[in-house]
Amino acid sequence: MCQYPSHQKFELGDHTADLQVPFPPSCTLPRLQLQCVMRIPITKYGLPQVLLYPALTLAVMAVFFILLSPGILLAVIFVVLLLVLGWMLWFFRDPERKITPNELILFSPADGTITDIAETDSPELGGRATRIGMFLSVFSVHVNRMPCGVRVEAINYKKGKFKNAMSGDAWQVNESNDVIVSRLCEPRDRILVRQISGAIARHIVCKAEPGTEYAQGERFGMIKFGSRTELYLPLKDGARFDVAVKVGDKVNAGISPLIVYRP
Repeated sequence: MCQYPSHQKFELGDHTADLQVPFPPSCTLPRLQLQCVMRIPITKYGLPQVLLYPALTLAVMAVFFILLSPGILLAVIFVVLLLVLGWMLWFFRDPERKITPNELILFSPADGTITDIAETDSPELGGRATRIGMFLSVFSVHVNRMPCGVRVEAINYKKGKFKNAMSGDAWQVNESNDVIVSRLCEPRDRILVRQISGAIARHIVCKAEPGTEYAQGERFGMIKFGSRTELYLPLKDGARFDVAVKVGDKVNAGISPLIVYRP
């Protein structure tokens, strides 16, 4: 059975906030043990690149070493290549996070900056919905996590353009992947997490499959090299929730609350 504290401290970017959250109704959730450890592991979603890029970097360095005489130019090239390699490995980091489960909270599904909060039509959810958009820069952790305990209903991939993820219509025209899920606890809303490619991001990874259950904060995919992630929550008569962020806020997946349900 799910048990949650009534008073919790949550992280919002570089800030922390105390939220008074009542106990939610009891429910059954998949178990997930998450612990913080003093290491920064590499995400399994980036293993092909993590194995390939060091080999390519070493090969390029070997070519320059053969073609150029030792000197400042060769040293500068080596430093630049090593910095690029370091950034590539840093991009695929997947730090462990201590998830504090609370099913009256919808946590951010991605790291990044809140770019827009709006009401919009959502055919996937059957009506009007609140949309919260997040921009992931090339320096953000790009692993996506589930905002709450869910069961996956459908995965809908859509081909599209690769416009800058910060542009106003990127959410409508860019390549995207919709992860439609149902909450495992009350209120049993259907919610949507949308992964969107950007001008640099050209590969969406989604390991979620219909029928699979995920715990709150559990990883399900990533978007490679700068992108956008959106969370949609249906607007129903008598909907009782508050948006816990504002445009410009920095958020972290599985840690920062985006939505707080009211009792």
